[in-house]
Amino acid sequence: MAVDNYYIADQFSLLSKLMDIQGENSFKTKSYSIAAFTIEKLPKQLADMSQPEIFSIKGIGDATGRKIMTMLQTGELPALKEYIKKTPPGVIEMLNIKGLGPKKIATVWKEMEIESIGELLYACNENRLLLYKGFGEKTQNNVRESIEFYLKSIGSYLYAEAESFAASIDKKLKENFADEKFELTGEYKRQLEIINQLEWVTTIDGNTLKTFLEKENFKLDDNNAKTMVFKGSQNIKLLFHLAGEALFYSTLFETSCSPDFIQAWNEKTNWDNTASFSSEENIFSSVKINFIPAFERETAGIIDDAKKAPLSNAISPGNIRSMIHCHSNWSDGSGTIEEMAKACIEKKYEYLVISDHSKSAFYANGLTEERVKEQHRYVDELNQKLTPFKIFKSIECDILNDGNLDYSDNVLSTFDLVIASVHSNLKMTEEKAMMRLVRAIENPHTTILGHMTGRLLLSRPGYPVNHEKVIDACAANRVVIELNAHPRRLDIDWRWIRQALKKNVLISIDPDAHSIEGYNDVRYGVLAAQKAGLTKERNLSSFGLNEFEEFLKQKKTFAN
Repeated sequence: MAVDNYYIADQFSLLSKLMDIQGENSFKTKSYSIAAFTIEKLPKQLADMSQPEIFSIKGIGDATGRKIMTMLQTGELPALKEYIKKTPPGVIEMLNIKGLGPKKIATVWKEMEIESIGELLYACNENRLLLYKGFGEKTQNNVRESIEFYLKSIGSYLYAEAESFAASIDKKLKENFADEKFELTGEYKRQLEIINQLEWVTTIDGNTLKTFLEKENFKLDDNNAKTMVFKGSQNIKLLFHLAGEALFYSTLFETSCSPDFIQAWNEKTNWDNTASFSSEENIFSSVKINFIPAFERETAGIIDDAKKAPLSNAISPGNIRSMIHCHSNWSDGSGTIEEMAKACIEKKYEYLVISDHSKSAFYANGLTEERVKEQHRYVDELNQKLTPFKIFKSIECDILNDGNLDYSDNVLSTFDLVIASVHSNLKMTEEKAMMRLVRAIENPHTTILGHMTGRLLLSRPGYPVNHEKVIDACAANRVVIELNAHPRRLDIDWRWIRQALKKNVLISIDPDAHSIEGYNDVRYGVLAAQKAGLTKERNLSSFGLNEFEEFLKQKKTFAN
């Protein structure tokens, strides 16, 4: 890279900002900011100036001058490298977000303990920024909008983010080419939680498709005899498989399977991928294997299961009968408990499990012991008013550093059920994480283990856990594992649900709703759970009211 004035100015500007974020001396920080401004405006390149000339520039002191000379000689600014080393990459990335200056980023990092843009977006959606100095509602909304705009430039999307875009493109194609076939395939059809590109199988001619999409402001990115790739302003790839009528369904099948699945399929069956099929179902019947929906075409093992018998009916959104794990305005939710309950009634759910944050979650206005009592009295009043609908008294209880829960046994015993979750000190070794989780699971008051790994998709990998040992601990203590349905969490990872089911552990698809609109997220949890073949019988939030009450009764009996 050429070491010109712009490069040097950018290096000093970044150094100034990182020093500001780290809380360094403001005079020193400002001096590098002034140097950056001065250098950018110079009429002459520093590389063409002598050392005395450089040191005589107004606004360039001795220390700055020496750093310029180092950059001119090596292309590097050692001081900047040191600050980059001690600042998390996600914190540095926040400098790309409009409306977030170094001072606000310092607050986000050091006070909120947030180290990535995705975590910050999640905090915005939970109204957590409002609790800190310098962050009003307007600022929070601006930050949220800026992050959403920025994330669109990266090219990978959550399924929930890609869904409406995929549907709109699909609708437009089918409306404009009614005589041609278009079917979504690939990652989207398999309902993967992260979408890197949208894919279609089509019978349309490539030139016709190109002409149409270019009119819709998409540009051809790549193509060959069988595929065409387009890109638009949304920065997500649109891949089209040009199949023709005869190979339409065989292409649709092949492109809607994982690499592992299709390899095993080719090895285990004698199917003919050059034959013409009338449907995907026809492909399965041709080799005498029961139909496997696209969302389960992930592993080789599912093929053997489908050979033996029809697969169980996977859970569907209509099988959800309750909203478990919901927050109200008693902590960091936006709605009252009564509003949340009435929305459940309107949506035909049978009961609501209100699970506000516990006292250690001060950033989320967690409930003190006295406020717990007040909330319980209020819930009792509402239950009389809203009968036969029922609100259950729950808490999302922080798992503390030592694995203990956030309240005494006396307080915990007053809840109908307890969801235990880790929210703090997420940077842990697997040993530390397992100690905390297993100890919390073994607490007799724990009913559900919330968002097992603390991951945020595309933002935070979560702390390391031994899934098998966590599942075994839940099985031994009759603790349910949550599938947190927030599209940025989807935690437990669906890839471990079959293992949980083998150990007879219940799953609970929960929205972690902080508003009435958050109830809609449960659908994304269902789509993830379908990939593991979860049935309604093994999902706690599919239990009817009487069945749920019986479950709680048995859990209390077991714990005692």
